[in-house]
Amino acid sequence: MEPETRKARMKIAPWLVLFFLAPAIGELLSGSSPPAEFFSPFGLTLLCLLYGGGAILVRELAYRWGGGWRMVLLLGAAYGIIEEGLMVKSWFDPNWMDLGVLGTYGRFAGVHWVWAAGLTLYHTVYSIGLPILLTTILFPARRDEPWVSRRGLIVLLALFFADVVVGFLWMTPYRPPAAAYLLTAIGTAVLIWIARRTAAPHSVPEARPLGGPWRVFILAFGWAIAFFIQLWALPSTRMPALAWLALLAAFSWASVALAKRLEAGAVFVSPRHVLALGSGVLTFLVLLAPLQEMDKSRADNTTGMGVVAAAAALFLIWMAWRLRIRPRPEPPARGMF
Repeated sequence: MEPETRKARMKIAPWLVLFFLAPAIGELLSGSSPPAEFFSPFGLTLLCLLYGGGAILVRELAYRWGGGWRMVLLLGAAYGIIEEGLMVKSWFDPNWMDLGVLGTYGRFAGVHWVWAAGLTLYHTVYSIGLPILLTTILFPARRDEPWVSRRGLIVLLALFFADVVVGFLWMTPYRPPAAAYLLTAIGTAVLIWIARRTAAPHSVPEARPLGGPWRVFILAFGWAIAFFIQLWALPSTRMPALAWLALLAAFSWASVALAKRLEAGAVFVSPRHVLALGSGVLTFLVLLAPLQEMDKSRADNTTGMGVVAAAAALFLIWMAWRLRIRPRPEPPARGMF
């Protein structure tokens, strides 16, 4: 293979991996779209343009705007609002298929507030943050450079919003109230504006590691358990919805604070620590996936979720092995970016 061809293929690799990894985590591994649904030609195209396109846009904007992981999380939250609020309208639709008890719990003025807040945090972490984190670890030599050209970014942005429009028109016939929908769109724009003004820190404080990678893994896994207990179990109790929202706000604050330390390089002193963070948060979904295949109460076809879980576990193990055998690269000038 000619050096120029090899170099061209290396340049396409990070965004291509992210394009498929984001929907694989956000939809496939989570069980929202089991294999029979995920790997249909139309479904795969729709989900890759949505999740993969969104993750690439977030990563590229954060890099070009000089931001770090706080900016990634803020833009990831904006992505979550675009998907759930503006595209599929699950924020408003009282008959949305996945609501369950959240169809009534926390619903006020025509908005599922608890659902909206919980899903926004989910998409921030699982659909956007984790895929970018894992892809950055996979391609350390390219973490401080753009992954797509300016023209490619414009084309991807057009395809992403075309995908959102198709989803809005095709997925359900429900149409939300115009005022609520307009306020959601404005809120998304404001969140992106806030993210744009969130620059990465220029100074790197003294490293204060949380411990070895296994300790980071356990803490991250505990965070995931606590989050999903709050999202799935607590709404069935008599906890007031406002208290639930306050608790989720604490989770969000902790995530942003952790991102601040991560982008400054002050907590995780090696790529193995960063991978332990991502693996701990992701392992909850890995363990959950086979249980979804055993769930006979689900109306959709969950066959193959056990295989998906095994593939995800092997992927994380391979990444850990890869970090152990390769030399550690020098940190870039701007933290993870």
